[in-house]
Amino acid sequence: MFYYIYLTLATILYIVAIPILLILTLKSKYKKSIPARFFLINNPPLKENGIWFHVCSYGEARSIKTIIKNFDNNILRFSSITQTGYEVIKGYSKNIAYLPYEIFLPFWIKKQKALVVFEAELWYMLFLVAKKKGAKSYLINARISKKSFPKYMKFRFLYKHIFKYIDKIYAQSYDDAKRLVKLGAKNIKVIGNIKFANLPKPNKSYPKNFDIIITAGSTHEGEEELILDAFLTFKKVQNAQLVVVPRHPERFNKVAIFLEKIAIKNNLTFSKYSQNRDFKSDIVLIDIMGELINAYAISDIVILGGAFANIGGHNAAEAAQFGTKIITGENYYNQVELFKLIEGLTIIENSKLKEKLLDFMALPNAKIEANTNIDELIEDLKSVL
Repeated sequence: MFYYIYLTLATILYIVAIPILLILTLKSKYKKSIPARFFLINNPPLKENGIWFHVCSYGEARSIKTIIKNFDNNILRFSSITQTGYEVIKGYSKNIAYLPYEIFLPFWIKKQKALVVFEAELWYMLFLVAKKKGAKSYLINARISKKSFPKYMKFRFLYKHIFKYIDKIYAQSYDDAKRLVKLGAKNIKVIGNIKFANLPKPNKSYPKNFDIIITAGSTHEGEEELILDAFLTFKKVQNAQLVVVPRHPERFNKVAIFLEKIAIKNNLTFSKYSQNRDFKSDIVLIDIMGELINAYAISDIVILGGAFANIGGHNAAEAAQFGTKIITGENYYNQVELFKLIEGLTIIENSKLKEKLLDFMALPNAKIEANTNIDELIEDLKSVL
């Protein structure tokens, strides 16, 4: 009965949303993903009898690399719901797809040996249909933040149905495991954060052209203004450079216009990395995916975005591996467990950014103190072959 009620409501929602979906396809961010997910355009089913990994974001897609390297490529299948995630999985296999909207899954999904879903992609029809068609199902790197938990609890009746079709859960922490249990989850193993097991490494080496290099990583709307204000004050007393890396590619042009305007007004040089491929200007915008790690590698200070705005924070481990000084905001509720495993993070109120930057010599250097073991997960997946 629950299945039919859910499918009916999902169908009604789909019909109502069609005009909005058609409008969204005009945006570059959704130009490929929406036609593929909601209208099945150029989005055939994945080849059957494989190990199917489903991820959402760019970061999640990169994190599974440490797992998939243990398997023959011919057995691997991948899906994503975002364009950035899709661009990453394109480099892993030809057996890739955008995950269709739920009402299409009963006839779109083919029989697989296993379904492996990353973090919080809790789609009812995805787990149900894959399980009914013979897949052993896993939820890996599972997390439920303390802030979002009350919202999850309001829909506990739904999550109880979803967890019925998940065979095993690999959680990031014991706190995450406790919250998952309250939502109806069973058979949970805590192995740590998988993102620590496969931190990206630099693929290019750049010279430092300034005494102090500051990288503003994964920034969101409103955060660039805050960071630029602090940097301009800092620049008056230090030979410093600012490298800005927006979180979402669709914001590159908007941020470029803003940065160039500020640079001209303050007699500073500005450049876009896509044009010069170097770090020689006072202010540099990285407007190409995959270059953030190379900027972190030469940075003295990282100002990590996503927590000055109300986003929930971003992964600090990528920068922390280089022992740099990391400053971030107080809205890091999606990264609480991860942040516990990194020593020396400087977490501040937005109004304190300028002050902390000026006193940067007193800031600690970040250090990763994590222990992630994915051996049991690998053996579990090998057992289905």
